Amino acid sequence: MTDDTDLAAFDHEAHTRRALELAREAAGRGDEPFGSVLVREDAVVMTASNRVVTEDDVRRHPELHLAYRACRELSPAERAETVMYTSTEPCPMCAGGLRRAGFSRVVYSVGGDEFGEFVGEAPPVRSAEVLDGVTEVLGPVLNDEGRAVHEAFGWGSSN
Repeated sequence: MTDDTDLAAFDHEAHTRRALELAREAAGRGDEPFGSVLVREDAVVMTASNRVVTEDDVRRHPELHLAYRACRELSPAERAETVMYTSTEPCPMCAGGLRRAGFSRVVYSVGGDEFGEFVGEAPPVRSAEVLDGVTEVLGPVLNDEGRAVHEAFGWGSSN
């Protein structure tokens, strides 16, 4: 695993902004507003945005899709040096996939508790509980920007 000094040097705001851009892109094409990036050595190596609606596939949450790809394309040692930046704290399903992937950290913009305010339902378990002992969970980063993405989406209205 990469030591904390290396990870502390990562540009958390830039990577979180990229995840938020991906979330806006997802919303723009008719999916829910979620986006994620995987970063190694402070460089983006993979990106994904939500495609549950447009691909008609419940598994196409960006966090879960990136965990799947990382397990196929990166060694366990490489994954242990990888950080996931995501627009919103991973749901329990995605956190399970992230646990299997064994990333160093997950950094989110909007917490699951806050997301619950938008959709009217808090997650049954937070990602830090699922990832305890495997992956450090940090957030929120750029919380106001992340909340603005969800506010623009208009949860509970016509969506």
